[in-house]
Amino acid sequence: MKEANEKIRKGLEVLGSGEDSKLLSHLNACVRCGLCAKSCIYYLSMKDEKLIPASKVDIVASVYRRYFTFTGRQLPGLVKARDLDDKTVTEMVDLLFGSCTVCGRCVKHCSIGVDIEYVVRKGREMLSVMGYVPSTLQSTVRSALNTGNNMAISHGDFVDTLEWMEEELQDEVDDPEARIPMDEKGKKVMYTLNPREPKFFPISISAMAKVFYAAGESWTLSTRMYDVTNYAYFSCHPDEAAVISRRMYDEVNTLEAGMLVLAECGHGVRSNRWESPNYIKKQFGFEVLSSVELMAKYIREGRIRTDRGALKEKVTLHDPCNLVRGGGIFKDQRYILKQCAEDFVEMTPYGTDNFCCGGGGGQLAMSEYNERRMRIAEIKAEQIRKSGAKVVAAPCHNCIDQLSQINFTYKLNVKVKTLAEIVADSLII
Repeated sequence: MKEANEKIRKGLEVLGSGEDSKLLSHLNACVRCGLCAKSCIYYLSMKDEKLIPASKVDIVASVYRRYFTFTGRQLPGLVKARDLDDKTVTEMVDLLFGSCTVCGRCVKHCSIGVDIEYVVRKGREMLSVMGYVPSTLQSTVRSALNTGNNMAISHGDFVDTLEWMEEELQDEVDDPEARIPMDEKGKKVMYTLNPREPKFFPISISAMAKVFYAAGESWTLSTRMYDVTNYAYFSCHPDEAAVISRRMYDEVNTLEAGMLVLAECGHGVRSNRWESPNYIKKQFGFEVLSSVELMAKYIREGRIRTDRGALKEKVTLHDPCNLVRGGGIFKDQRYILKQCAEDFVEMTPYGTDNFCCGGGGGQLAMSEYNERRMRIAEIKAEQIRKSGAKVVAAPCHNCIDQLSQINFTYKLNVKVKTLAEIVADSLII
């Protein structure tokens, strides 16, 4: 009983600290009009009213009303206030973790501007500090905390992969001096990776290394802290997110790099560039760029040259939610594709209105919801099919994984590629 009360106390602290006026404003602003319904891939796929984004706001607001308003404390039934008991927690976990990719599309479509994504994230934070994060997602966070990367890749295995990729790079550019530098101090750029690259997609490592080679860049990889991801951004545990962010910040400073370049990972870019200074309460003394921005910059400045006809098949672009809606990076990926491809077409809708692929918000890490994740993915499958494209570009490895599964499940017969792969294949060296 004492342990249960302590969990409730921690959860309620997230709602009732009195410091978060934004949360209270948005909890009280939602009028439950339901116009957000058609923005949500879960509601569009399943037509269940409890999946409407406003319902997710309401369950968080109902707990707030129960404990922090006079009417809620005295007459909870009158204002539909809910106790933070096992039944409410179970429903919150299913709605906020299992039925939301935190893509933010509902925010764009809200008639009065309620930041639904923010409310969902605060609800997740409540559950996280109470210890109710889905076990598979928490285990991914734990791997990053314990080993420095979310896939628990050993230092030796990582170094072996980099050495192998360096040999591949040397063969490809026909230069025995081409390198993938490790742990070198004083370089202009410290580059990062999604651990899925050394584990499953090493071609992405050699692709970006080839771009750096062509640009004549001064760069290095850290073998200690290279993981661009921060899955505590999805679990929404602020202390755990801060530990992961602090390690990246410290490593850039240890290697005395002038710039942190973030690999193709939507939430990795958002968490490291926009959220990390808030997590660790420090202003960065170095520049932070996504690899998408850097490659576009190389092309514009003439540091690398690409063959515009290298990619002859029709290509379309998936816009990762955290990179585009959440990060404002919209033009650079389109500029890159137009410098490498003969025939680029947009999905409908696209850009800040693009549908989530279904893999965001930690969904790929939560095997508990696999069937649901692939059901909502049909919307993205139809977008791709209607584009007529034979290649789908996506500057995010989580999206790449989800799109690859969509490609197989819905028999799209397309190729799914990162931007670095497309640029590397188009380089004129």
